[in-house]
Amino acid sequence: MLKGEAPASSALAPLAFGALGVVCFSVTFPATTAAEAAFGPIEVGVGRSVIGGLVAIAVLVTRHQPLLPPRQAMRRMLIVAGPVGVGFGLFSAIALGYVDSVHGAVLTGLIPAATAGFAVWRAGERPRRAYWAALGFGLAAVIVFAIVQGGGRLRFADLLLLIAVAIAGLGYAEGGAMAREYGGWRVICWAVILALPVTVPVTAAALIIDPPRHVTISAMAGLGYVGVVSMILGFFAWYHAMAHGGVARVGRLQVAQPALTLFWSALLLGEQVSWLSAAAAAAVIAAAAIGRNARVEVADTALAAGNREPGAPAAPLRSAPATSGRLSCAHARSEGDHRGLRASGGDLESGEGLLPAARSHQAAADRNLARGEPG
Repeated sequence: MLKGEAPASSALAPLAFGALGVVCFSVTFPATTAAEAAFGPIEVGVGRSVIGGLVAIAVLVTRHQPLLPPRQAMRRMLIVAGPVGVGFGLFSAIALGYVDSVHGAVLTGLIPAATAGFAVWRAGERPRRAYWAALGFGLAAVIVFAIVQGGGRLRFADLLLLIAVAIAGLGYAEGGAMAREYGGWRVICWAVILALPVTVPVTAAALIIDPPRHVTISAMAGLGYVGVVSMILGFFAWYHAMAHGGVARVGRLQVAQPALTLFWSALLLGEQVSWLSAAAAAAVIAAAAIGRNARVEVADTALAAGNREPGAPAAPLRSAPATSGRLSCAHARSEGDHRGLRASGGDLESGEGLLPAARSHQAAADRNLARGEPG
């Protein structure tokens, strides 16, 4: 093995964790449908986050970790908490009260593409034109499927599922980016804990207004699954994979989720998979696969963040030339070498923060120039 070359096992580890996360998420819709046989959609969609919050508190206390994120990370954590802790579960659970999980699986097959779209904004990743073309094709396929299934129009449940897709994409991209700094398990634990001031009273009110009815083992198992596996354990694997393998690279694995959900829906719930559902799912999977395999450029500072501890200084840009750390600020500015300036410890705007070696090197060069000696 060449020096500095990463072992093959270390390269495959993020993909293995990502695949585990996809399998966990693929059972979410069938489990939600099973839970809604006894519990209302709000009790399932929001209550699952309450269960996840209790598990998260236990995990953080057991590992002697703070229950809340650092102050500087609070704003970004709220961006994760809203979609992941409340939004996706609520919108999808309400929708599944009107359509089956097979229908939901087809529409939510666009989540990988939505994740990549938000990765452009939140994770510093830049997909090429092939991604956007595939996203347009997949969205068209989903809308046509929903209109045909709805008798010539989009139903309210379809709109809710499309909102859930967008929300999930935001939560996955932002959470995956934050996991580079704080670790995936901390990010999801903090997210569901931050959501508790909303999820606890909403769930309590829903239980009072619409008490559970004819509670069965399968309904309890479904609620337990979405609360523990879908909200916590699946995200442990998913965010860990994104942190170490990249949001775009690992996100490609999620193209298999609709097919897995169709399988679980038929196996666990006995739902029928029509030829239209299968064809639409295949079209969405193809669109997501093409889009996710499109070339993606990743900001080197984002990649560097995945290999450092929280609060540690960012590593130099990957494309920056090697430097001894003695490149002077004046030389970097004169040559337009901003990357070299950053590598020397200098601040591009203020010139502050230069390494002592760079300062002394500049002073010696100035003295030699005054004497007429070579630098």
